[in-house]
Amino acid sequence: MWKETMELSLAHPAIKAFMCGSVSGTCSTLLFQPLDLIKTRLQTLQSSMQPGSGRVGMMTVLRSVVQTERLLGLWKGVSPSFARTIPGVGIYFSTYYSLKQHFFQDGSPGAMEAVLLGGGARTVAGVFMLPVTVIKTRFECGRYSYGSVTGALRSVCRTEGPAALFSGLMATLLRDVPFSGIYVMFYSQTKASLPKEISTSASAPLANFSCGVLSGIVASLITQPADVVKTHVQVNPQLRTAEAIRYIYMEHGLQGFFRAAVPRALRRTMIAAMAWTVYEQMMARFGLKS
Repeated sequence: MWKETMELSLAHPAIKAFMCGSVSGTCSTLLFQPLDLIKTRLQTLQSSMQPGSGRVGMMTVLRSVVQTERLLGLWKGVSPSFARTIPGVGIYFSTYYSLKQHFFQDGSPGAMEAVLLGGGARTVAGVFMLPVTVIKTRFECGRYSYGSVTGALRSVCRTEGPAALFSGLMATLLRDVPFSGIYVMFYSQTKASLPKEISTSASAPLANFSCGVLSGIVASLITQPADVVKTHVQVNPQLRTAEAIRYIYMEHGLQGFFRAAVPRALRRTMIAAMAWTVYEQMMARFGLKS
């Protein structure tokens, strides 16, 4: 045990950042997976609904899933979610840490610099993890009967070709890069505005979490339309991004781009706030400035 602790303490800072990010991603994914499933089901319901039909809300979908798939059905897709977030959040935070240390070792980034840092880190993680993101979305929508993540990957490559694993790349980047950039900007600025007696007290993690919640709500609402488009493209791989935008607008109007905004805002906000809080606390224990 002591040897393992020593080896961990001697690890490269970027590897420590990767490990901290992976742990934070694991915790947040396990807790908030049901919200992601409800969000995906709400968005994909648009394809089978006629314009003007009755509105389907969060609670309707929640009851339907529990009745037909039992309580554990709310965690359907958690395996690909783990396969995506454990390495994905690790890659994100290690890239973020490396970029920040390289460009801003002697000071804190400003607002626009924070946008570039967050967006750059998310671009790297998003491209690397897109195939698993596609599989995760298909697991959650309920239209596909994959048995496992590896089985789903093989099935997609065999029936649709490897390119299908990168469907929705543009929509994914249009959603995730601005979200991360906006989130990091608001999070860093709100944290910097906290009184010193709060930021150095025992309640600092709670204060940071609150900053994360506020930042997540703003970033989620701004990037919601791109999330709806991304879901449609990944569930219907024959659709291109421009075609998905046209379809959503023609069938459901502007409100179609904000379908499932509440569960997504709740999930993204809580996941991001928890991930950053856990990451920063773990990095502090390693003696590193996050």
